[in-house]
Parts: sequence; C-alpha cells; structure tokens
Amino acid sequence: MTFTAHINVMPLKELLDPQGKAVMSGLKNLGISNVHDVRIGKHITLQIDAATKEEAKQLAENACQKLLANQVMESFEVNIQ
Repeated sequence: MTFTAHINVMPLKELLDPQGKAVMSGLKNLGISNVHDVRIGKHITLQIDAATKEEAKQLAENACQKLLANQVMESFEVNIQ
C-alpha cells in the first residue's frame, strides 16, 4: 500500500531564526503589525510503499533522522495519510 508522509521540519524554538526575523521585519514594513512571531521551516512530502501505516511512519522518521532534518538545529513532525 502507498502512504503519503507529510513532514514539517522547523528550527528549534531555542535558536534564532534569521529568515523568520527578516520576514517579520518585511511584514512590519508593509504595515502588517499584528504578527508577533515568524518561523520559517520546510514541508516535505514522501510517497512511501509500506505494509502498514506504522511501518510508513517509521520509514519516514528514519529518513528524517538520517537526512531530512538536522536534529542539532531542527525538530520534525511526521503525519501519515
């Protein structure tokens, strides 16, 4: 069976997010001042062939740990559909 893994990779909250700060500044320059925080991350979609949803999630998490996310600076969340 083919599953779709939706993966969100975000910088750790403890770390500075320079892209987020730049976007925040740009929003304020455009007069959009109701935004209080911006964090820029990545959204990755994988099509995975697996026997079960749990196996697909394990494969996606393994890919994140080995390649898709730098766990020193980023966290990741995997959702399987």
